Amino acid sequence: MSIQTDAVRFTEDHEWLRPDADGGVVVGITDHAQSALGDLVFVQLPAVGSHYDAGDELAVIESVKAAGDIKAPLSGTVVAVNEAIVQDPGKVNSDPLGSGWFVKLAPDEAPRLDGLLTAQAYARLIEG
Repeated sequence: MSIQTDAVRFTEDHEWLRPDADGGVVVGITDHAQSALGDLVFVQLPAVGSHYDAGDELAVIESVKAAGDIKAPLSGTVVAVNEAIVQDPGKVNSDPLGSGWFVKLAPDEAPRLDGLLTAQAYARLIEG
């Protein structure tokens, strides 16, 4: 899968967001995050139709090193989940910006991606 990195935005919590052609936003964790966590062994995703406010716990992950949660980067309703990563959490490690996505949200309002980090700004964050 070819990912247009200029369309992807990042949070300081190491999540990424990518606008979808139908107005949704796909959410996952960054390569940096999956690398720091180590091999993922468990992923719990929300139910389709669930609504989350920005900052709410959206998903739960466990790795060989730690457990944590993925926060909703914006308010919206879950319209799709990636069941493939529930069955094989390693997909997040092998392709975090592609087949390792977590959920697709229908935002409550037009996504405000301008307040999030560009790929270059995120690179500076993790280097700093």
